[in-house]
Amino acid sequence: MPRADALVLTFDGYELDGPRFELRCNGERVSIEPQVLSLLLLLAENRDRMVSKDELIEHVWDGRIVSETAVAARIKAARKAVGDTGSAQKVIRTIHGKGFRFVAETGVAGAPAKAATSPSGLMTEAQAAPAIEEMLRTARDGRPSIAVLPFQYFGEPGRHEIVADALPADIIADLSRLHWLFVIARGSSFRFRGHDMDPLAAGRQLGVRYGLTGTVELSGETVTIGVSLIDMTSSGTIWADHYRGSLTDLHQLRPEIESHVVASLAVQIPQNEVRIARRRPPGELDAWACFHLGLDHMYRFNRQDNARAAALFTQSLERDPYFSGAMGGLSFTHFQSAFMRFGDDPQAEVEQARALAQQAVEIDRLDPFAHFNVGRCSWLEGRLEDSIAWFDRATSLSPSFAQGAYTRGLVNVMAGKANEADADLSLALDLSPLDPLAYGMVSASALVQLQLGNLERAEELGVKAALMPGAHKHIALIAALTSHLAGKEAEARAWLARARQADPALSSEVFFASFPFAENRARETIEKGLRDLGV
Repeated sequence: MPRADALVLTFDGYELDGPRFELRCNGERVSIEPQVLSLLLLLAENRDRMVSKDELIEHVWDGRIVSETAVAARIKAARKAVGDTGSAQKVIRTIHGKGFRFVAETGVAGAPAKAATSPSGLMTEAQAAPAIEEMLRTARDGRPSIAVLPFQYFGEPGRHEIVADALPADIIADLSRLHWLFVIARGSSFRFRGHDMDPLAAGRQLGVRYGLTGTVELSGETVTIGVSLIDMTSSGTIWADHYRGSLTDLHQLRPEIESHVVASLAVQIPQNEVRIARRRPPGELDAWACFHLGLDHMYRFNRQDNARAAALFTQSLERDPYFSGAMGGLSFTHFQSAFMRFGDDPQAEVEQARALAQQAVEIDRLDPFAHFNVGRCSWLEGRLEDSIAWFDRATSLSPSFAQGAYTRGLVNVMAGKANEADADLSLALDLSPLDPLAYGMVSASALVQLQLGNLERAEELGVKAALMPGAHKHIALIAALTSHLAGKEAEARAWLARARQADPALSSEVFFASFPFAENRARETIEKGLRDLGV
């Protein structure tokens, strides 16, 4: 039987177009999630037999562990897209306890019109770009996808040459922990090696949006490692960095580079996904696009953007009810409402945040962002040790999860554990210096220095954090506090005025509700400082 993804199948007024990866009804394109369309194509391709649940999971979910409810939700969405129901089963029939079968009578439409070509007979770059963009947008459940290619080695052959393979292999393993990112396996991406390798050609063959390339150069006793993140649809470089060190330190340098690269990609790829999503019509936004747009608004920590983020995460969940990332994002917005006092009932917001975070953990127990959100709820409830345990789980799932290290450090500040906090906050800033929460990392470091008695350094960091993009009222208040304790009264009053401009009702009580410090000397110092400021 010809493959469905090589034909245009017709049934009951619908066209299932494999080459264009789309579903049409009476000639009009049907809005459908990529994963649901992949499911339809798989069933239609095998319409002469039953497709088992295991086979469905292997092909549509790439073999990941998924629940029965997740499979049922996709089948329900597929039926809805083609005008079918669970009771009628005129297109998709359930074989109870075994699998599913495509039962509609099908025909084959004419082949899709060929794209215009250049005089040479090949598609021009301008003509090919939209097709590539569409392929990558709809592949892999809408998730961004990446291939980490073997690095190129320049230097004398010898025992250090293995780094050109070992480092990207380590990066692949760590990136695979990020469930929002589809990572091509080493066995496929490492087929493309050698100095004449074309990254863009490799990207097209592997069907990915992003490629990570690198070089390892030896010169005497010095090694220089360069990495670049490439957008395969535009051939543009999104991010690049270089690392230099002694050959004798290469063993220690390798894991540091790996962690920094993974943490940087965890920031750079979502930012680029936001830019891509903004170019798409609202009606064509899939669950992942809504999720990334929501993240962009979520980190701005103001009432309007928090509401917009919540709406986008809700849209994402409407498209995919079992998307743990969007569920975690919605939890984050409820946390933010309580933390920033955007609503009239902070306790209700915390309860809603916890319910969503725990549901995200149940859906995907390997998602570090889900564990992170449960930990944040415990923090607001004043259960600091419980909170730290959840952040431990998040960072064990993804050692390069900078925000997990940051929040654990911040909670350790509140628990009075300055040295533990300092180590976590330094790690977070090292992993992700451009993180959207970097201002929080620096501000928490100011509170660490306050606990250690380094008042001038605390003031320096407090003010630095308040001047960073995204800093909110609590950060300005910490700048006022550290300036006051360092004896800079004029600066302290100026920062206090800025904090109160953002929230005239800001008080010591509000601050400690958001940062429930344990009863310790650190809290006493902060309480006295805020009292002196009249807060």
